[in-house]
Amino acid sequence: MGLCVMSRPMTKEPFWKRKTLAEMSRKEWESLCDGCAKCCLVKLEDVDTDEIEFTNVACRLLDCTSCQCSDYKNRQKHVPDCVKLTPDLIDDLHWMPPSCAYRLLSEGKDLPDWHPLVSGETESVVRAGMSVRDRVVSENDIDMDDICDYIVPWPKLIAD
Repeated sequence: MGLCVMSRPMTKEPFWKRKTLAEMSRKEWESLCDGCAKCCLVKLEDVDTDEIEFTNVACRLLDCTSCQCSDYKNRQKHVPDCVKLTPDLIDDLHWMPPSCAYRLLSEGKDLPDWHPLVSGETESVVRAGMSVRDRVVSENDIDMDDICDYIVPWPKLIAD
């Protein structure tokens, strides 16, 4: 009588657990963005402490409802200080929101349950309260001399 050995199919770890940021394909890299648009918020830095404060004021190119850049391809022409994220840069960008997948992975952390790559749904970001959708105003609509009046704590939060 022979011995029957049952084996489970090996489950492949998702790419973000198997690869470093630098090893990811362009498609994988781009898919890490959860679409929250927190990186598009105006941020203030204390020159003495380097502490970053987020505001609820969005870049003039951000559609505040869809959380999409209105001219992503040419954004750096219109907003010269807009940063193109790369694996080489991410560790130097201390102003990235703590919930950002690029930042989390570079810090050796995993993606949260609400991230679309984990949940399978783009709306999970909004349901978790991680999106800027309907929470921000455009820098076109305010007097930038009053920017300190728009400092808010919620972009620094990380939901599980």
